Amino acid sequence: MRKAIIHLMQADPVIAAIIEQVGPCQMRHSDPNFEALARSIVYQQLSGKAAGTIYGRLAAAASDPLTPDAVLRLTHEQLRAVGLSTQKAKYVYDLAERTSRNEIDFPALQDMDDRQVIEVLTQVKGVGVWTVQMFLMFSLQRPNVLPTGDLGIRNAIKKAYRMRKTPTPADIEKRAKSWHPYCSIASWYLWKSLEVG
Repeated sequence: MRKAIIHLMQADPVIAAIIEQVGPCQMRHSDPNFEALARSIVYQQLSGKAAGTIYGRLAAAASDPLTPDAVLRLTHEQLRAVGLSTQKAKYVYDLAERTSRNEIDFPALQDMDDRQVIEVLTQVKGVGVWTVQMFLMFSLQRPNVLPTGDLGIRNAIKKAYRMRKTPTPADIEKRAKSWHPYCSIASWYLWKSLEVG
């Protein structure tokens, strides 16, 4: 982590100022397993508090930790009863089915490059590139993920670099050239910059 911080501070004075303001990087990681991806699906497009409540109910109804077999024992109505939308209930069920059929082998993801992981996981209904990028960063602990479509990242860059318009993914790619190979750490700092001022 120290190497990443030194690189980012030398590479970009704006990121360096954010690092000074935010302090030590404290990325929290979860195990790269079924439960982590199911949690990501539940959390999509919801506030952290609402998603946490729904996920807690899902884990209580199925099992804690959440397993594919436990999800498959629940009916669609039971999944809806914990607060999942019709679509998310289908997504979580699809993930459970694919995992139980060994179409998704979570331990094998460790040995794949980022592009391959995206290819495998986006086959699951409701799992898009953004969701896989979060899984790459916070579960597989990949250091060089740049979620250019993330609204928080776009807003943080707009604010930090005093831009008039919200940057496009192409703008972000260009700006982030000097952050490689530590885009995940730079992204974490950008998210945190929105919390500290």
